[in-house]
Amino acid sequence: MADVGEILKSVLSTIRVPQPGDRVHKDECALSFSSPESEGGLYVCMNTFLGFGGRYVKKHHLRTGQRAYLHISRVRKPKSEDDSNSGSGHPPKKKPTRLAIGIEGGFDVEQEQYEDDVKVVILPDRQEVTQEDLATMPDVVRERVSQSIAGIMAADSVSHTLQVQQWDGEVRQESRHAAELQQLDNGLKIPPSGWRCEVCDLQENLWMNLTDGKVLCGRRYFDGSGGNNHALLHFQETGYPLAVKLGTITPDGADVYSYDEDDMVLDSKLPEHLTHFGIDMMTMEKTERTMTELEIAVNQRVGEWEVIQESGTSLQPLFGPGLTGMKNLGNSCYLNSVMQVLFSVPDFQSKYASNFETLIDEAPNDPSQDFKTQVAKLGHGLLSGEYSKPVADPTEENGAPEPRGDQIGIAPQMFKALVGRGHPEFSTNRQQDAQEFLLHFINMVERNCRSGPNPSEAFRFLVEERIVCQQSQKAKYTQRVDYIVQLPVPMDQATNTEELQEAERQREQGDSAPTVRAKIPFSACMAALNEPEMLTDFWSSAVQAKTTATKTTRFASFPDHLVIQIKKFTFGLDWVPKKLDVSIDVPDTLDLNGLRATGQQPGEELLPEVAPPPLMTPDVEVKAPVLDVSTVSQLGEMGFPLEACRKAVYYTGNTGIDSAMNWIMTHMEDSDFAAPLVLPGCSSGPGTTPTESLSEDHLATIVSMGFSRDQATKALRAKSNVLERALDWIFSHLDDLDSMDVSEGGRSAAESESGREPPPGPRVKDGPGKYELFAFISHMGTSTMCGHYVCHIKKGQQWVIFNDQKVCASEKPPKDMGYLYFYRRVAD
Repeated sequence: MADVGEILKSVLSTIRVPQPGDRVHKDECALSFSSPESEGGLYVCMNTFLGFGGRYVKKHHLRTGQRAYLHISRVRKPKSEDDSNSGSGHPPKKKPTRLAIGIEGGFDVEQEQYEDDVKVVILPDRQEVTQEDLATMPDVVRERVSQSIAGIMAADSVSHTLQVQQWDGEVRQESRHAAELQQLDNGLKIPPSGWRCEVCDLQENLWMNLTDGKVLCGRRYFDGSGGNNHALLHFQETGYPLAVKLGTITPDGADVYSYDEDDMVLDSKLPEHLTHFGIDMMTMEKTERTMTELEIAVNQRVGEWEVIQESGTSLQPLFGPGLTGMKNLGNSCYLNSVMQVLFSVPDFQSKYASNFETLIDEAPNDPSQDFKTQVAKLGHGLLSGEYSKPVADPTEENGAPEPRGDQIGIAPQMFKALVGRGHPEFSTNRQQDAQEFLLHFINMVERNCRSGPNPSEAFRFLVEERIVCQQSQKAKYTQRVDYIVQLPVPMDQATNTEELQEAERQREQGDSAPTVRAKIPFSACMAALNEPEMLTDFWSSAVQAKTTATKTTRFASFPDHLVIQIKKFTFGLDWVPKKLDVSIDVPDTLDLNGLRATGQQPGEELLPEVAPPPLMTPDVEVKAPVLDVSTVSQLGEMGFPLEACRKAVYYTGNTGIDSAMNWIMTHMEDSDFAAPLVLPGCSSGPGTTPTESLSEDHLATIVSMGFSRDQATKALRAKSNVLERALDWIFSHLDDLDSMDVSEGGRSAAESESGREPPPGPRVKDGPGKYELFAFISHMGTSTMCGHYVCHIKKGQQWVIFNDQKVCASEKPPKDMGYLYFYRRVAD
């Protein structure tokens, strides 16, 4: 032991105690999904605090020279019989009574208990030092090493969500209006029962405004049930913010909603506020379900959750390469589903998984922060089959696990932290929209594939938009790049209208109505997509005035893999998000060749390239734009920043609330979303950004998509160095790129064009428009901000359901209830 003590003393200067701000990776290997529970445990470098499995710790030692590692081995404690879970996909044994995950009364999650064994290992000879060994060593060695061990074990891991995190949907904040709420002294007294809406006579889902005592019905739910929005309309008219749900008042409290804060809230003065209108909390009894109980009921809805998860049937667990489950890290099912599908695409497999060992060898000293290393690690984890093994039950004497559907699987904690870093939504543990995450990840791939193969090109295609001025019959053609086809849902084309009307009638009469889902033909969705869009207030350069125009959209290219999003999530007339509960007969095969763009028609005249008059005064000094004040005001009342509202109205040319709202939704993620509106002609406006101030990162991203540096420069200048807007601009000006005035370096367009090949344009793969369905992602719940995602992927001739950590053969893939559909090209 003296030898080990001397060795430990010699490396003592490299052993650190974690300080605030240090990232401690003690739950996951930086290069694989080894963890303390894995065979061989995890080695944490006592200098950099990076974790490595037994396969890669020597590689780190040879690369960095670090020798001291804390070896952590974690053993799962046996679970009691009451805690065991069948793992068969059936609903939880205990009915949830709380809108929460991971706490008493919430939705069931599997909580494991562990025992840790730690020791110091010195490389390269892997000499071990236990806690008992440390006690015999000199004080200076014992104290430094013991402090480092204690610090590592006590530190919050970067992958703090090793198990499913707790989430409590019932945690509410005190309303900012509660303490100083003004109540009208109007003499109104509310009886203890027999309430009706003062506008429509509804007798359920009633809310009393705590300012004036008005009793009105609540919001209409996405499925048509609920109220008629009269309580909300009353707030919009009066500004009175708080309302209490009648029927939920008990001595313990009640449901209080703040319309101004748009959330369920706490009112610490609720007894006083109720007494003002003659209501004694201590004598009230509950007669209606609380909003939490309603949400739980919706989240357990048999018609959606059980169908999509194929519950109620005994599904055969599957194991092996390409059949690896992913642990839910706390509302990360959206990420799990998207990444499972992407790594069933050959382009992503060859870019990352096939080159895994090469990418690992090229990884930087801190691979936890390297995008391609973490994506390659994820791809290898999903496809290798190394982690696709049944979870061993420690209570079984022979140690042979019985397949239950649960897998060892992988926990993509490091990957999730990296791709979500700096993003206001994906960096959180809240539920997210799978479509938004797909585009976010594709954008990251684009930025990180500036040389070599770019797997996101598998989804990239060109869209041609043809706008025809109805007065002059002259046309304008533009092209843009897209990755997803957004398919509208024409609810008026439902084939079971009578059933829907009958269910609605039963709900209005207060009867219990069966769940009836609108059946929409896929052909009707395609027809709605292809239908010409009428543009009002279109400024025609041919007639030099506003007129009407039609816009048709066609494919200018067909990608190798086509993604179709069913636009189930939409906004009601009051801009409240809602989900359409529909069934669509999505086909296994598609032939879109008839939708290929044809370009300018024979004999067709094009609209002159003349800019519309600016929305500002023609004075030398630039003044404020002439904006539709009412539209700006309406947007502001919805809670959007004032400058964002002004920009929305400006950039849509005062064409109304709908187009301005669409602009808002499209640009909400822009870094300058709430920045002041900068007008053309201002010193910091578009077109005046000097070359030296342009982001090299943004330039490289645009160049990587097949454009020249000159074209990238023009686009970034035109859009004030904002990458997303520059990309939109460049794809809408493909025909005009060579005719712009100034290219990089101050050369004129004519000078830069001489001896130069035509611009390459965006790189897209093209071919026949025939496809077959190979995967789809489904969503359960009332909105993208809650609920659960699963995906189905076709492996050979077998459909497989990936439900986080469970991977099973699918018996009845619910193709009609998907949210995102993935098709691949088939031979013509």
